[in-house]
Amino acid sequence: MKRSALALAASLATLLGAGLAHAEEIASVNTNFRFTGSDRVTVEAYDDPLVQGVTCYVSRARTGGVKGTLGIAEDPSEASIACRQVAPIKITQPLKQKTDVFSAGMSFIFKTLHVVRIVDAKRNTLVYLTYSDRIATGSPKNSVTAVPVPEGTTIPVK
Repeated sequence: MKRSALALAASLATLLGAGLAHAEEIASVNTNFRFTGSDRVTVEAYDDPLVQGVTCYVSRARTGGVKGTLGIAEDPSEASIACRQVAPIKITQPLKQKTDVFSAGMSFIFKTLHVVRIVDAKRNTLVYLTYSDRIATGSPKNSVTAVPVPEGTTIPVK
């Protein structure tokens, strides 16, 4: 029974994340040596799937050790984000005012890192927020960044 519930939850998480951006690990640094695998901070790049020319860089803590190696450790809630225009901006379709563009597990099943895109139409700017949550509780730790869209390019909003 428990195995079926875990399989269902994993399948649901995969389906829900199907349209989201995918991570590309750029680099990592070790923060706490362990013989069984060190704790580290990773830097990952995420290209916004609906806004060509914008890449977000997220740094986050990753737990090492035996549990980290097996993928069953819970990573700390700390994360930082910086999004930049890396090419001409092209918005492929109208954007929701607020939507998840990326999420990644921070524990075996219960904790998730989110990157949310928020449209600030008044300032013609895309705001990106990162935070983590659990099934029952979240963390107030967060980070925010903004990418101004060049003058003459209007952000289409749904």
